[in-house]
Amino acid sequence: MRNEPANRLDASALKYWKWNGFLSSLFWWIAPLAYFFAIRFWEWPQWILGVLVIACVGITILATTLFPKITWERWRYDVSNQEIDLLYGRWIKKRTIIPMVRVQHVDTKQGPLMKQFALSAVTISTAAGSHEIPALAEEVADELRDRISILARVVEEDV
Repeated sequence: MRNEPANRLDASALKYWKWNGFLSSLFWWIAPLAYFFAIRFWEWPQWILGVLVIACVGITILATTLFPKITWERWRYDVSNQEIDLLYGRWIKKRTIIPMVRVQHVDTKQGPLMKQFALSAVTISTAAGSHEIPALAEEVADELRDRISILARVVEEDV
C-alpha cells in the first residue's frame, strides 16, 4: 500500500474556502427572503419561515466552518518524475494517479477571491479530462506548473 502524498495545500486555503462557503451560502438565503415577502401578500403559515431561516443558518455554519476544515485536512498531493498523486474528498476519499506521460498541458488559474488570498489553482489536463490542485500559494502554483510541464516533456522524449 502506498503512503499518502506529503504535500498539503496552502494554509490560506482555509480562509479562502470559508469566504467562498459564506458567499455561496448567500444563495440559499433567497428562499427565506422570498417566503418573507410572500407571507406579506398571502396568508401562508409563518412557521415555515422559521424553518427556512434555521436551515439557512445551518447551511451557512457548515459552509463556513466544517466543510473548509475537512476539505483542507483531506487534500494532499505529490509530484514525482513519473506521476502526480492526488488524494482528496470531503466524505469519500478519492485518490488519483496521473502518469506524467499522459499530461497534455498544465495551467494555473486564479479568480478574484483567490487573488485576495494570494492563491492559485493548478489544472492538469490529460486526454481523459482535467484534474485540479486547488488553493496553492501563487509562487508554489507557478513553480509546480513549470515543474510538471518540464517533467511531462522529459517523459514524452523518453518514450
